[in-house]
Amino acid sequence: MPLVRISLRRGKPAPHIAAIRDSIYRAMTEVFNVPPNDRFILVHQHDADEFDYDPNYLDIARTDDLVIVQIACNNTRTVEQKKAFYRRAAELLAAEPGLRPQDVFINLLETAKENWSFGNGIAQYA
Repeated sequence: MPLVRISLRRGKPAPHIAAIRDSIYRAMTEVFNVPPNDRFILVHQHDADEFDYDPNYLDIARTDDLVIVQIACNNTRTVEQKKAFYRRAAELLAAEPGLRPQDVFINLLETAKENWSFGNGIAQYA
């Protein structure tokens, strides 16, 4: 049920981008109990003038390797699950493709289950 949008600066090689997608999906399956094959991930690459961020907001030193991950998901997870997800995603992204935890920005957009249609004009979770 998650819909993942990943934004980053243009220019990273395909294996780098694949590693980001795989790491986020793995963290979702491990911590959010996302079922197998529930994988819907969009990657948006931006030129430098289209990717604006504060390099030091909240005293976190970010670089141009910043990756912004926004996930639309059901509103069924606890605060502890969310914290565990943020930690696990940062760990996996540090391992592959080698992102610094400071360059991992994650935002969850929670929605009710009936707000999803996976096809055929049907609200499968309603």
